[in-house]
Amino acid sequence: MNMNIKKSLALAFSAYGCFLFGQEKIIDTVYIFDSQMNKAKRFHQVNTISPEDFKKNSTNLSELLRFQSPVYIKENGRGAVSSPSFRGTSAGHTAVVWNGININSNFLGQADLNNIPLFGYDRLEVKSGGGSVQYGSSAIGGSIHLNDQLEFGKGFQGSLYSEAASFGTYINFAKAGFSNERFSFKASAHYSISQNDYEVKEKEYINRNGRYYNTTFNIGTSYKLSSHHIISWQSQMFEASQRYPIFVENGNKTKYNAQTLRSLVAWDFRQSTFTNSLKAAYTEDNFQYFGDIDQPKTSGADGKNYIIKNDLNYFITPKINVNAIGEFQVNTAEGYQSGLGSIRRNIGSVAGLLRYFPTEDLRFEAGVKKDFVEDITSPVLFSFSGKWNAVKWYSTGMNVSRNFRIPSFNDLYWKQGGNTNLVPETSLNVDMDHEFRFGSLKLTLSPYFMHIKNYINWLPTPYGYWAVFNTYRVDSYGLESQVTYEKQFGKHGLKLNGGYTYARSINKQTDKQMVYVPIHKAVASIDYRYDFLRVYVQGLFNGLTYTTTDEKKADALDPYFVLNAGFSGTLNKKYTLGLKVNNITDTVYETVSYYPMPKRNYSIYASINF
Repeated sequence: MNMNIKKSLALAFSAYGCFLFGQEKIIDTVYIFDSQMNKAKRFHQVNTISPEDFKKNSTNLSELLRFQSPVYIKENGRGAVSSPSFRGTSAGHTAVVWNGININSNFLGQADLNNIPLFGYDRLEVKSGGGSVQYGSSAIGGSIHLNDQLEFGKGFQGSLYSEAASFGTYINFAKAGFSNERFSFKASAHYSISQNDYEVKEKEYINRNGRYYNTTFNIGTSYKLSSHHIISWQSQMFEASQRYPIFVENGNKTKYNAQTLRSLVAWDFRQSTFTNSLKAAYTEDNFQYFGDIDQPKTSGADGKNYIIKNDLNYFITPKINVNAIGEFQVNTAEGYQSGLGSIRRNIGSVAGLLRYFPTEDLRFEAGVKKDFVEDITSPVLFSFSGKWNAVKWYSTGMNVSRNFRIPSFNDLYWKQGGNTNLVPETSLNVDMDHEFRFGSLKLTLSPYFMHIKNYINWLPTPYGYWAVFNTYRVDSYGLESQVTYEKQFGKHGLKLNGGYTYARSINKQTDKQMVYVPIHKAVASIDYRYDFLRVYVQGLFNGLTYTTTDEKKADALDPYFVLNAGFSGTLNKKYTLGLKVNNITDTVYETVSYYPMPKRNYSIYASINF
């Protein structure tokens, strides 16, 4: 390639905002495991939550997403089973993605957020809307991305964080890393424990047997074999125990233990017009249920996944980019008195995406994907996205996609009630983004519509047990909006962030709102900094939420407003001491019927960076 062609390519990639060239410019300092997310941001609204903001809602991942994202979190009391939902869908329509790998449970087809660690990631990103072409099953309503990165040329870095809070809660996190120009290494450890014995007198409720703890270890390393070749490894080990709340003092005490292991090896080859990322991953998802906390386990299961994935990206011309993704998985499971036997399933997929950049302000992406799931007929998936920067202060985008959710192991093989004749749920998603910018103020409005068919439901049968079927269709439509403002005035800094979600999710069989779908949800936060001091206030409003299929208001969760605040001071940019007050308004509220969340509570924390 002669010098003129090289210069033309470089200028074109910079002008049209192409992904690969941007990656080449930063590859010397940062290695990112999930490169598809960087591409998605060119066409979709993505809410990024930084590790600094984790400290505002450090109890668990559920609390963080409840106050800092449009996701609705259904939590059976603080620290217990918790599930996320986007845009009026269910937890089974939400993909949780770790460094580009879908980690939803093969048993349930969804993720328990309180069995996923909060600390240890470099970026937490929330993407609303369909994404099955890139991220597979369950990416219908949206996806939650837990991403790590490795930096080069930074020397030694480390930090310690420790927090003590109400209800006998203690959180500790330590992280350290070293990197030079060719080698990067990072490790972290997190431990959280809580007696979790809060009381809500208005509901005559005590969170008896609510104790939980979890431990996490993360380790990652990367090495540059040459200027174009990088090998890397990221691994996470997690162990947790949740006790399930009981309503009377002498009730039967139960608990649930979980262990997960995730390990990912990657080999990346990168040039100015061509990249290839080959990944091999191994994940474990194991659990044990104890019908009596003092007795041996009652039931359980062990799940293992073997995954290989290749992502090839090539610029045919400076304006045309092709992306081919191939993946193969082997999923295995072994049940113990849990209704499951020995299971093995093979899954393969091939996907292709074409991106076109006709001008600096206009871009398009079209994708198609075919999954090959053993013993299940899977649909052809597609996506189309376009974005246009119409004027300096306004841009718009549109996304159309077909997405799916395959039946879980429990859906297919549970005895009794599993159904091997199930077909995947499919959805047609349409959404638009309208973004307005006025100086430091940004407003985004995102109306959406999705139609889901072959909804998978567990229903009672005349034979005395529950069974699973493909049932009705669901139409979900509404609006997501977000407003941000950030300004620096000398030593003063101000940051505002707010979001509002309107969600209608209609069961087409009954024309009623789906259960646990709040029609209105709003979040807002204000951060103020002066020199070494920081103050923040955050609020959450959740509207009326039906818990029965007939929209019975007497059984619905009442609307509620919760306000949190915090204050911290930092010395020498290294030592921080902070205080947080959660639920200042002392609000009595529930996200699941009969399981009130804590009233006003407090925490104090300290951190050191070195």
